[in-house]
Amino acid sequence: MSPDAVTPLRHRMIEDMNARKLCAGTQRGHIHSCKRFAVFLNRSPNTATTEDIRRFQLHLAEAGVSICNRNRIMTGLRFLFRVTLRRLDLAGEIYHIREPQKIPLVISPDETRRLLAVASNLKVRTLLSLGYGCGLRASEVVRLKQAYRQRAEDHSGRAVQTPQGPQCMLSPETLGLLRQWWKARPSRYDAGTPVAERWLFPGNRRGKPMTTRQLSRLFHETAEAAGIKKAVTLHALRHSFATHLLERGTDIRTIQALLGHDKLETTARYTRVATGMIAGVESPLDLLLQPRKKPKKSQKDPPPA
Repeated sequence: MSPDAVTPLRHRMIEDMNARKLCAGTQRGHIHSCKRFAVFLNRSPNTATTEDIRRFQLHLAEAGVSICNRNRIMTGLRFLFRVTLRRLDLAGEIYHIREPQKIPLVISPDETRRLLAVASNLKVRTLLSLGYGCGLRASEVVRLKQAYRQRAEDHSGRAVQTPQGPQCMLSPETLGLLRQWWKARPSRYDAGTPVAERWLFPGNRRGKPMTTRQLSRLFHETAEAAGIKKAVTLHALRHSFATHLLERGTDIRTIQALLGHDKLETTARYTRVATGMIAGVESPLDLLLQPRKKPKKSQKDPPPA
């Protein structure tokens, strides 16, 4: 696979990825991984040997590539060898490294309250309220359309399906902000677009929503104005949404459904930062030391006279 030209091998790999409906971002990542491997080999990957796979993985480790990026690169190569080239022997030489699980960085309810209070305008407050109040990812927030708001109105603010899949709940406060924003949002690019397909947060280019980079910049500006000193990112709003629900006693499987997690283990990591939930647990030792309550004697009916 040449790093520059679209070779027959790359064309076939793209066809395989399209047939499996891999998203554009995943396809770009896989192609970039294979290009990197081709540069390392200085020849086409379809001539690779098991020793080449071994040397490339050692090269990534010695170059200081992070575990996350190493796994991402090798996932792209595994697709090439397993699916496109049908070289299961080479695919079997690829290994992934278990990443150490990071504790999510969250902001407290008081910090969240300050963050929303100092939002510079209605747009920023609506964006951040969706991130925290619904637990949406940045990419999910910016790609919301009018159809989503209308579904929320039809369901009276109860849980509705987002375009990306997970169930999302809308509080009356957030729904009210969305109503206000829909009336105030810029509409210069709405001509010719059905109402249901119009972006809630249109970008600077016709037919495109605002970018996640723009949203991230607005978050950091607001966090600085709120005096939040933690090195938080926009994703901290999603972490805080889950953690605060858990501390208030929401069932963890309900949170899993709201976040759209496939595995419960992914949601369970929030138990490590939900200190309020842990603080409310009573030790079994304390229960042992408590005096036993004597059972009440049942009152029998007096004998008839």
